[in-house]
Amino acid sequence: METATYAPFAKPLYVMVKPVGAVCNLACDYCYYLEKSNLYKDNPKHVMSEQLLEKFVEEYIHSQTQPQVLFTWHGGETLMRPISFYKRAMELQQRYAQGRTIDNCIQTNGTLLTDEWCEFFRENNWLVGVSIDGPQEFHDEYRKNRMGQPSFVKVMQGINLLKKHGVEWNGMAVVNDFNADYPLDFYRFFKEIGCHYIQFAPIVERILTHEDGRYLASLSEEKGGTLADFSVGPEQWGDFLCTLFDEWVKEDVGEYFIQLFDSTLANWVGEEPGVCTLAKTCGHAGVMEFNGDVYSCDHFVFPEYRLGNIHQQTLVEMMYGERQHDFGQQKQNALPTQCRTCEFLFACNGECPKNRFGHTAEGEPGLNYLCPGYYRFFKHVAPYMDYMKNELLNQRPPASVMQAIREKRI
Repeated sequence: METATYAPFAKPLYVMVKPVGAVCNLACDYCYYLEKSNLYKDNPKHVMSEQLLEKFVEEYIHSQTQPQVLFTWHGGETLMRPISFYKRAMELQQRYAQGRTIDNCIQTNGTLLTDEWCEFFRENNWLVGVSIDGPQEFHDEYRKNRMGQPSFVKVMQGINLLKKHGVEWNGMAVVNDFNADYPLDFYRFFKEIGCHYIQFAPIVERILTHEDGRYLASLSEEKGGTLADFSVGPEQWGDFLCTLFDEWVKEDVGEYFIQLFDSTLANWVGEEPGVCTLAKTCGHAGVMEFNGDVYSCDHFVFPEYRLGNIHQQTLVEMMYGERQHDFGQQKQNALPTQCRTCEFLFACNGECPKNRFGHTAEGEPGLNYLCPGYYRFFKHVAPYMDYMKNELLNQRPPASVMQAIREKRI
């Protein structure tokens, strides 16, 4: 396939950075990234060098086709690098910006936040994403440190520091087999702590045993393995979404922003969703490890999805190349017939490929494990999405759906 035939520069180049690789001060039971350190056993430090940092910053900025450039710092635990590392990153960003607007966001487990960190984030307008799985009982079920001690109290101390210093932050919660049974307790907790932007992601993993120590299955390993016990179930996921949506759509539209609901509405009106799992294709968001290795996606950091290394190939070659393009298109091309004929294909698009290890009733492979839950959710929210779509098309706020519900017009 000729590069030009698929308009490779149609989307901004986006690569998340892992400045400490998989290194983390926590050892969450369901973490899909801790094991990635096994890929780099010959490099025990797992620390990005200043030389690589400068190379990445310069090349990343110069590879952009738009005037806004977003840097996303991801872990492991990003705060295991000192503030001086990120100050240096910002110096380099300014050196190579050439008039572009530079934004930074960082994901953290929140346990290492201090006044100094928070002041740095506030002064430099960084967006901070904090991983927290709801109230203490839910959070501490799986999010513990390496000594098996719970982390909730330290995370909340970090969140309170962010609020004290006026740092813009959002919450990222993993929905698992435990907290999924309590959607309203879960949701109301985020409202109580003043979190107006919430991402929740279902955890689904298969466990395999390998001599090299890797235990989570990749998409290329379609057969075998057992579903991890922390995985959320399909029906459980559907119940969770529907129950939470019912409260949100009656009370909180326009006040609390739940990424999955916003992205569903985007698909309903034919816009690009804000989350890759519901997009028609994927492959837009790559990830670079501490040593310069670039992978197709944060959830596909396996040897077979390594695109190359920034020391040997450019980011443009890797992220806009035919291999990455094919990876992104495979999301659509590999859909089973059941998905292609589904009334909600436009809203779901088969969800994340990593979860497509199920089979249809006809025995066709490639069905998303969470399909029954998503189908129930989309069926349940369709009348409300139709209403909000109509409001948007008529240049009225979708939050008017709440009044319509009160007046029993939906």
